Amino acid sequence: MKGMKLLAAGLLLAAAVQAQTTQKSGVNFGIRAGVNFQNINGRNLSDNKLENKLVPRLQAGVTADVPLADDFYLQPGLLYSGKGTKFKGTNDVLNLSYLDVPVTFLYKPVLGKGRMMLGVGPYVGFALNGKVTQEDGDKSTVKFKNTITLSEGLSAYYYRRMDAGANLLFGYEMSSKLSLQLNAQLGLQKINPVVEGVNNDNTAYRNTGFGLSLGYHF
Repeated sequence: MKGMKLLAAGLLLAAAVQAQTTQKSGVNFGIRAGVNFQNINGRNLSDNKLENKLVPRLQAGVTADVPLADDFYLQPGLLYSGKGTKFKGTNDVLNLSYLDVPVTFLYKPVLGKGRMMLGVGPYVGFALNGKVTQEDGDKSTVKFKNTITLSEGLSAYYYRRMDAGANLLFGYEMSSKLSLQLNAQLGLQKINPVVEGVNNDNTAYRNTGFGLSLGYHF
């Protein structure tokens, strides 16, 4: 967890330094941080709908607004994103750490003294690490593989490293360059591995979440 905090801090510092050298390029760099409420939705091996619970997670990183036309921008980002869930029927909590790369098509018309923000686009995520904290306090390290054996699946928690899906964004950017935004993330890529010798084609675990964040553009 300390490593993830250092990563997020490094990204914020890099954004501040880079912004000083790119003010004349038309590209606006910024920082963003907030809280997301994450879950894993989908269906289990028995084809029953998952009914897990939301968990709060941190998201922080850097963005860049690249002008395309009047009021239209392309906003790539590099974000540390905590994800996970609380499993149904237990107090076991899954915590996954990702490095997400969203690419958002952003519309920012003038509204009052600032600008409204409307955005949509894809994201790709790469899992850095993960753990499961059980009700009794014991912790298990999450392992990452695309394909596992049945014995592996019974002995440890396994997920795929790669995640991908869609982002939605709604917010407001003030004249002070501070912004407040609501965001939603819909995972489209299965993060559960294929189990050899088991027909788990209907099994689908996907990251989903929504949250609130503050941003600042230089």
